[in-house]
Amino acid sequence: MKKVIIAPSILSADFSNLAHGVKMLEEIGADWVHIDVMDGHFVPNITIGSEVVKALRGTTKLFFDVHLMITNPEKYWRDFKKAGADLIVFHQEVLADKKKLAKDIKDSGIKVGISIKPKTSVEEIESLLPYLDLVLVMTVEPGFGGQSFMEDMIPKIKRLRKIIDEKKYNCLIEIDGGINAATGELCVGAGADALVSGSYIFSAIDPADAIKSLSI
Repeated sequence: MKKVIIAPSILSADFSNLAHGVKMLEEIGADWVHIDVMDGHFVPNITIGSEVVKALRGTTKLFFDVHLMITNPEKYWRDFKKAGADLIVFHQEVLADKKKLAKDIKDSGIKVGISIKPKTSVEEIESLLPYLDLVLVMTVEPGFGGQSFMEDMIPKIKRLRKIIDEKKYNCLIEIDGGINAATGELCVGAGADALVSGSYIFSAIDPADAIKSLSI
């Protein structure tokens, strides 16, 4: 059975002590740290900027999975790269030249991914798959943590898995939104390689057990 990458989202961490939250994730066996960047325009919430990512970078060696839920990723991705991002994920729904943006990020020496909202089809990103290291499938409408998993996204995950496998693309599938032990199992069964989970981990009595339950 393949190893599932667990990427806890610090959107659900204690914002008054994010460094502690990140250190805890490293200690309890997380693989990545998922960092949600929101600008209050692309999504109806505002979170953190590159300076916070830079500050957190000094606290851990964990892989930084930076999800840019912002209107103009082409203007800001370099700031996050300099801050210590290992992977930058931008959205298909922005107006930027997605192929150029993906190539620019990849050529800078880090990994690149694209995210699709629930209403965005796999076919809209199919031509970009050769340039990507990851596709992030949103199983909630992006913007706020703690939302319920949209089970009707499972066929989308299966469709994406089929295309990636048939074309032999070196591209991971990551799922974000309402992930717990039960929904995580559904996603992995559909072909997911990585799971983003926030409130399920950070609200757990034992966050280490929560991570283990996602890894099975």
